[in-house]
Amino acid sequence: MEYSEGRDFMFCGLCGTMRTLSSTKHAQCPLCKQISRRQISYIATAEDVRRELGISIIREEKVQLQKTDAKTCEKCGHNEHTYYSRQMRSADEGATTFYVCTNCQHQFTEN
Repeated sequence: MEYSEGRDFMFCGLCGTMRTLSSTKHAQCPLCKQISRRQISYIATAEDVRRELGISIIREEKVQLQKTDAKTCEKCGHNEHTYYSRQMRSADEGATTFYVCTNCQHQFTEN
């Protein structure tokens, strides 16, 4: 019986040493020279990559939008808007403010 029965293809079944990829079809143990005849493949999901790189997804949440009357809608002339700001470019540049007219839902931005 092999030492690593049930382990994946990257470890030698005789001595447990991590195999090296000698080609795209075989992995070989550098210690005892045993060659794996199993199919060498691994499917990496986006979640696997994020976990390996330490990247977390920032979920966008619905927030109560602020209201302002400082702008006039260029479409209907109404002066009440909801707005929010987001940093769209590098940190040394200003944030972009997104406005939505409360009357006609026309959207526009200000950098």
